[in-house]
Amino acid sequence: MRQNSVSEFSSRITYKFVLMLSLCHLINDSIQSLIPAIHPIVKEEFSLNFTQIGIITLVFQFSSSLLQPVVGFIIDRKHYPYLFPIGMLISLTGIILLAICSSYVLLLVAVATVGAGSAIFHPEASRIAYICSKNKRGLTQSIFQLGGNFGSALGPILAALLVASYGRLNVFWMSPVALIAVVIMFYISKWFNTKSIENRRNSKKSTGNASNQCIQRKTIVLSITILLILIFSKYFYSSSISSYYTFYLINKFGVSIQQSQWYLFIYLLAVALGTMIGGPLGDKIGRKYVIWISILGASPFALALPYANLPCTVVLTFIIGMIIASAFSAILLYAQELLPQNIGMISGLFFGLSFGMGGIGSAVIGAIADSHGIDYIYRICSYLPLVGLVAVFLPTTKKL
Repeated sequence: MRQNSVSEFSSRITYKFVLMLSLCHLINDSIQSLIPAIHPIVKEEFSLNFTQIGIITLVFQFSSSLLQPVVGFIIDRKHYPYLFPIGMLISLTGIILLAICSSYVLLLVAVATVGAGSAIFHPEASRIAYICSKNKRGLTQSIFQLGGNFGSALGPILAALLVASYGRLNVFWMSPVALIAVVIMFYISKWFNTKSIENRRNSKKSTGNASNQCIQRKTIVLSITILLILIFSKYFYSSSISSYYTFYLINKFGVSIQQSQWYLFIYLLAVALGTMIGGPLGDKIGRKYVIWISILGASPFALALPYANLPCTVVLTFIIGMIIASAFSAILLYAQELLPQNIGMISGLFFGLSFGMGGIGSAVIGAIADSHGIDYIYRICSYLPLVGLVAVFLPTTKKL
């Protein structure tokens, strides 16, 4: 009887916490997306060259991407109840330093600090979302991811409203928003700490179920390797659109900068919709099939994109964005369910790799565009979704 009451209690309250996590994800990702958005401003202010701008991106990506698996590994082995809000406090320190820094070295320290805060946020938040989710992990992960996608889209808007018109010091106005997130995270951590004993018991039960499925170590290694290859395919291709779509439209169709930004917004809207679709669909038909559909399914549209006119280009990128964006929740949950004792490490690995692949992809694609032209990168990148064929080697189990 007591177990049923706990289950009913959990079903009543967990979605409240999932929505809070999504809001915190929105705030965290809007803060980190400010960094690339203010590149033109700091380039002029500190008289930087493009190499120095690239170093800013590299420092941020390294501090965020490389630390996330480490943080995940640590929290899987020992519970730190209030590490969650501490991560946002670290990001808050980075925001303040970003607003007031007076040298290029301090600027690098600021972006590294924001990256470190983000590295703490993602594995811990994803671990809490996983435990909150119960039997609807796909829906829960999609809600959580939706906040991050909207936060990433808000970065350029915030930069335009706060920084471009009034100066870099106005980055400081993100501080009260970060403080709100700290309060919310403290509340979530307090609840999560009271449930930690119950969560560990459930983890042991799920571990027993996982062992009953007889998923061998070789199968796990193969599956994780395939999923990492899919992350490479997804984020390399996505970076060709998110980083260079406006340049492509301006160069090929002669649209204005303002028009190109609206077309980019349409693509980002499709990404948000795809995020919401992928998770619940995985709950119904299985993660493997969503991965198939979401990555390989975008191939015909990606192959047609370089040869389309402007209206068709907008439609095709909307479809591509929606299909590909549905992949991440399914990929992450597939990996988490393979290794239920390492939720934090898996979350850190896949979030970190997604950021890293996006940054590396953007740099590589930019170099190719400099030497061969912007149209060329869309022709060669159109083949990347075909890498989704490797999903055929993923094992199919009752759970996955």
